[in-house]
Amino acid sequence: MAVTDPIADMLTIIKNGIMARKKTVFIKRSLLHESMLGILKQEGFIANHKTIEDKLQGIIKVYLKYEKNNTPFLTGLKKISKPGRRVYVKSKEIKRVYGGIGVAIISTSKGLMTDNEAREKKLGGELLCHVW
Repeated sequence: MAVTDPIADMLTIIKNGIMARKKTVFIKRSLLHESMLGILKQEGFIANHKTIEDKLQGIIKVYLKYEKNNTPFLTGLKKISKPGRRVYVKSKEIKRVYGGIGVAIISTSKGLMTDNEAREKKLGGELLCHVW
């Protein structure tokens, strides 16, 4: 089955894995997915991710991160820009997610980055998702 929104598909797989308290989930490999997972790892929402080669496009194994009492570090994900309605923001229009607790992932002309990085570099772009 064809996927019309691969970013939403990836976020749903991660969210469902956390709700089921899984240690790992598997996602189809793409450069966009790897970049987004790199940001999630950098911000401390996931433990790690590893690329597994196969005869097709490959798979990414995502290691989810939990606290000692089995509470996930990543508590929410929200897709903002969708195929039917793209959302673009200027650097001055980027709002903080939950007062700075969360992170917005933005696709800029210089690649994917967090809302804080985009504000520092004065770059706008497509607002992909909010993570908290």
